Amino acid sequence: MENNLSDWDIAKRNQRGLAGGDDVKRYMLRVYNYMAGGLALTGLLAFFGATSGLYVSIAGTPFFWLVLLAPLGLVFFLSFRIQNMSLGAAQINFWLYAALVGLSLSGVFLVYTGESIARVFLVSAATYGATSIYGWATRTDLSRFGSFLLMGLIGVVIAGIINLFLTSTALQFFISVIGVVVFTCLTAYDTQRIRDMYTMEEDDAMRGRRRPWARSPCIWIFLIFSSCC
Repeated sequence: MENNLSDWDIAKRNQRGLAGGDDVKRYMLRVYNYMAGGLALTGLLAFFGATSGLYVSIAGTPFFWLVLLAPLGLVFFLSFRIQNMSLGAAQINFWLYAALVGLSLSGVFLVYTGESIARVFLVSAATYGATSIYGWATRTDLSRFGSFLLMGLIGVVIAGIINLFLTSTALQFFISVIGVVVFTCLTAYDTQRIRDMYTMEEDDAMRGRRRPWARSPCIWIFLIFSSCC
């Protein structure tokens, strides 16, 4: 996730224009279109899992833990393998991740009302959008915060897993607060990182070879947005 830039890299990026050209805008639009499609699939499968009784039927069985932890396992797998995947494999893993997240979130529809879910989604979308715009437009180099954000992310994940067994309300509140801060900062960081990875390419041929990897940014920003919810 780290993407530290040298002073020369930063100067070169600024010369090209931080707002980016039409190619960069089209690239970012394609990334966010994939994320929107992933969110739609997640929502549909979460609703299906709740209304069909599938989620209730696996509760209390080993399959419940498989569904709950599978998205996390896939994230760790992709973090090591995504850059070596073909276009087709990366795309399949993106949709698979979106589907697994949907199934793991089915219980939300059984606990909260549709109005509450919609309200949280809209607040999360607005926060994510504003922070992403900041990451796109800011002249501040956010890459130096990457290590701290990664450590914060790992800490949130570990604490969340521990609290599955402790079921502590106080710890859950603490995790929620820290998680909001970490994932909000990651939104700006990853938006800038994705933009910079594209703009730092020096020719269309080199950029063309990296486009199959465009599904990887989709996975990361999808992970961040779904975590903000």
